[in-house]
Amino acid sequence: MEFFPIFLKLRQQPCLVVGGGEVALRKARLLLAAGAALKVAAPELAPELAELAAAGELEHLPRRYEPAMLDGLRLAVAATDDADTNRRVAADAEARGVLVNVVDDAESSRYISPAVIDRSPLMVAVASGGSVPVLARSIRARLESLIPAGYGRLARFGASFRDAVKARFPDVDARRRFWETALEGPLADMVMNGDEEAARAEMARRIATDAPDRAGAVYLVGAGPGNPDLLTFRALRLMQQADVVLYDKLVAPELLQLVRRDAERIYVGKARANHALPQDDINQLLVDLARQGKRVLRLKGGDPFTFGRGGEEIATLAEQGIAFEVVPGITSASGAAAYAGIPLTHRDYAQSVTFVTGHKQDGSMDLDWQALTRPQQTVVVYMGVSTAAELCQAFVDNGRAAATPAAAVEWATTDRQRTVCGTLATLPGLMASHGIASPALIIVGEVVELADKLAWYRRSENSAVTIQED
Repeated sequence: MEFFPIFLKLRQQPCLVVGGGEVALRKARLLLAAGAALKVAAPELAPELAELAAAGELEHLPRRYEPAMLDGLRLAVAATDDADTNRRVAADAEARGVLVNVVDDAESSRYISPAVIDRSPLMVAVASGGSVPVLARSIRARLESLIPAGYGRLARFGASFRDAVKARFPDVDARRRFWETALEGPLADMVMNGDEEAARAEMARRIATDAPDRAGAVYLVGAGPGNPDLLTFRALRLMQQADVVLYDKLVAPELLQLVRRDAERIYVGKARANHALPQDDINQLLVDLARQGKRVLRLKGGDPFTFGRGGEEIATLAEQGIAFEVVPGITSASGAAAYAGIPLTHRDYAQSVTFVTGHKQDGSMDLDWQALTRPQQTVVVYMGVSTAAELCQAFVDNGRAAATPAAAVEWATTDRQRTVCGTLATLPGLMASHGIASPALIIVGEVVELADKLAWYRRSENSAVTIQED
């Protein structure tokens, strides 16, 4: 280990930055954020540094570096554009026992500044030993998605109970088990969702009674259209905490790889007239699992409230007094349209967009065709693959021209995405000849004409986009 990882308490401690440019500004911001009593030595300062000095947030030493500037310091940074000056700062700091960082010179540095994820008081730092700072920043960006901003609130909440927990559980192992239970599950969610008053009452109850956390909860989570990169931060965190996961056919296999490895997985998939588990049974299963004290993740493709039966499921949970939360996802229509290069609205083609399911609960296609066939409108049809021929013919029978552009997008946003474009007259045949199957969406409207020009995703792969004219 080349560098020993450490966090320094610098509040009101004397620190020095040598240099007045943009690099010095970045270092100054970090030190000021840590509460350092900062001096900056440079004949001239970058505009923002000058503003900070004028506001009294730092002291400007308006001259070239002098060794005496290091006397009595905790920490120094050499951030000039002159390598000789930077090395002199490093040597003088070493002689005085002052920790020194030389920007872009790990060999001359006694410490390095890591890439930081700040969820104060929770802090995470990533470093590459000064060799590849860009890599450290890249890893930090990935960690940002795994550590929601609410963790800072959770850390402050836990700190406020630290003394009480220590007094109640003098045994270290017992205290550790208590914190592991308390800082996960519904109580933690109360804090992160801003309901701190209820969380404090629950925490006080647990400390007083040492009651085990057996309160289950259900999380209806939108998994998005398929690409794992399109998950929300909240969805990913819950996927990695769940005890049991209920998922269906529309959840891409890649997404299931992100679920906690030891979580129980239950397939409750549905296809038209072929339900692995009837909806009423799914609703009751959610209730039963939550009553067993489990954190239940109901993972749904797209968004739970867009043709995802989310409303039906939470209605049952509410009736049964089960705690639940709904986490929105990118609905499949938005994902499919964006990745196929088909804007859902466009001032030259469509001023409105309508989402519709290809069939009703009883299997009929008795839709509001007067509304769906209005001009200057885009219609996105969910669950319409098996009835594509009937759908397209119904559009024509109710007034849309047979030459109206139409497309089908299969496995949108994933590596398996395929798009076929044609017209209401030709699309069913194109879907059949290309073997387009569920999950896929049908998009009807003049905006489909733009796909040939705007289809950016996997454009170089001929199998990804098939454009066919009528």
